[in-house]
Amino acid sequence: MDLYIYYRVPVGKSAQLEQQAAALQARLSQQHQVATELKRRPQDKDGMHTWMEVYLDTPDGFESILEEALTSSGLPALIDGQRHTEYFLDFSPCA
Repeated sequence: MDLYIYYRVPVGKSAQLEQQAAALQARLSQQHQVATELKRRPQDKDGMHTWMEVYLDTPDGFESILEEALTSSGLPALIDGQRHTEYFLDFSPCA
């Protein structure tokens, strides 16, 4: 299953968010062999950037692992509002 997590961050905290999120993803990628991506919308809106963390082909129980890692990462203090998580499965049509 793939996880897509998006949230808003004040523009002034974006550089710090980028560093901390990249470190979190690198650690999770190394420890759990998941491919990760970190994205940001190119424009800000009302002084906020929208960021997205992507975790591809996650193992069972990864959501709990991510929540535990997030707590120690310092990211929640930089985020304005909630983190929104969406789940997607690969779809392969029959030939």
